[in-house]
Formats: sequence, C-alpha cells, structure tokens
Amino acid sequence: MQQNDQQQPTDILPLSIVVPCFNEETGIKELVRRCCGSALSAVGEGYELILVDDGSTDGTWAAITAEIAHRANVVAIKLSRNYGHQVALTAGLAAVRGRVVFVLDADLQDPPELLGAMLEAMRESRADVVYGQRRSRAGDSWFKTTTASLFYRLLEISTDILIPVDAGDFRLMSRRISDIVAQMPERDRFIRGMIASVGFKQIPFPYDRQQRYAGSTKYPLSKMIRFAADAFLGFSMALLRFSSLAAFGLLLALIGVAIYSIYAWASLEVVPGWTSIMISIIVVSLFQLIALSVIGEYVGRIYLSTKNRPLFIIDAIERGTTQ
Repeated sequence: MQQNDQQQPTDILPLSIVVPCFNEETGIKELVRRCCGSALSAVGEGYELILVDDGSTDGTWAAITAEIAHRANVVAIKLSRNYGHQVALTAGLAAVRGRVVFVLDADLQDPPELLGAMLEAMRESRADVVYGQRRSRAGDSWFKTTTASLFYRLLEISTDILIPVDAGDFRLMSRRISDIVAQMPERDRFIRGMIASVGFKQIPFPYDRQQRYAGSTKYPLSKMIRFAADAFLGFSMALLRFSSLAAFGLLLALIGVAIYSIYAWASLEVVPGWTSIMISIIVVSLFQLIALSVIGEYVGRIYLSTKNRPLFIIDAIERGTTQ
C-alpha cells in the first residue's frame, strides 16, 4: 500500500464505519445522515465515518467534502483512480481507528440502523465478526437473486473454508480482524472470504436487504463475473481438481477406445478409420486446452502478485474539523 505523507492518527475510537463510494453523488448526504445518526445512537460521539471515493467520475468527492465542512466525525479518502470495490474497502480498513469496524455499501441497501443490534449481538456472543445474512433482497431482479444464490452455494461446496451463504460485505468486526484483512497482500481480493479464512468466532445476523436509495447499481454482469472468478480462484481448487478429474476420465475413455480397436482388429477385420482418429485427437486437445487455460489463470495471478505494486494510492485525506 502507498499513501501520501500525512501521519495516521493513533488515538483509538469505539467505532469506525467504512463505506466505499463510486459515483454515489446523489446519495452521499442521506448516507452520512443515516450512518451518523445510527452511530450517535449506538456509541455517542466516539465514532468516525470513513468514506472512500474510489475514483468517481461524478460529483461524489465534492459531496463528501461538503459533509466534512460541518461534521467532525467524517473522514474522506480519495483514491488516485478507480481500483474496484474490494480494494477501496481495503483502503478504508487500513485507515480505521475504531475498536470495532462497521462495513456497508453506499447504496444503503444494507441499513445502517442495524448497527446497534449488531453491536449487541457481538457483545452477547463475544464474537469477532457479526455478518449480515440476507433473508430477502428487495429491488433485485430474479436473475440477480438466482445467480447470487447459486454462486454462494457453489462456493460453499467447492472450498475448504466455511464462507457464509447469502452474506455480502455488510458486517461488524473487531479491530484485530480488520487489521489482519487490511494487511493481507493478495491483489484479487474477495474480502468476505478473507474474513472467513481468518477464523475466530463469527455469527450471522439475519436481515432484509432494502432497495437502493439512489442511482443505479455499479455491479453490471461483467463485474459480477469477475467478482465470482476472484472468489473461486482465490479460495477454491475446484477448477484445478476438475482438470485432474477430466484427465482421469479421458484416460478411461482412451483405454476403452484401445480395447475396442484391438477387438476390431482381431475379430471384425476392419481398418481403423480416419474419423475415430480425429475424434480422439479433438477430445485430447480439448481437455489439454481446458487444463492449460485454468493453470494459466493461476500462473497469471501469481505473476501479477510478484510485481509488488501498491495495492492502492491515496490522492488526499481530509477530516472534519468542526463539532
């Protein structure tokens, strides 16, 4: 990670709220109002609201800095370009001062008003993580709801880590969890899986997801596919194991073809045909290409990780100065 020369404050607060923002100009004011109101009710004035502008191209940064002018608890972090939701969230986690960290998205589909109840659940269970588990998804299309459900369940059965189903990044976590996740070096980040991999006590908090407050989704199908690929390639060996199973199946098929060829030569008195040879070559080539493409994806990610480039670069940090 790389940032400017400003020194990070060392004083500890009861609570930090981290919200990545990308082109959320129309919803910033309501986001700040609801987050600050929820935090004030839960912990009093001892909180900070960290808004991370992930290279927005609209007036998001201006909207954030306008809130700083009259809210001392708001911290604005501007990244030098668009790095993606998971990296922007990491930038926020790297800057927190709170003993507990509350994470939600800027679209307000995850209600900040649940903070108090989640804090109570954390205290009662002495858990390190309280993750929001969606009972319903208001405003989401049938396609998005179905594919999300399928994604979580496929990921659950294909990984050795217990990654909760129907749970996004909306969660409350202890400072030691957020610090560990912020320091993890991988570039293709799937933070909910990274948190699950840390261990410690983690409990669900069922809730109903609301409709987006303003604007449109920043996760089109292409980003959803990329996000799913990061999850499977980062936490599952299923694709590599598929290559091995496919190779084993191909071996059995080749044995069957060899036995048939010997039988045909001995009993049927036929000359092996061109078609069977070509089919065998095509099948072998197909599975070779599948295996090479999967291995190549893993090797490519290893190659990118060895460059040790900064995970993110901060353009500016501003803090509220008025009470």
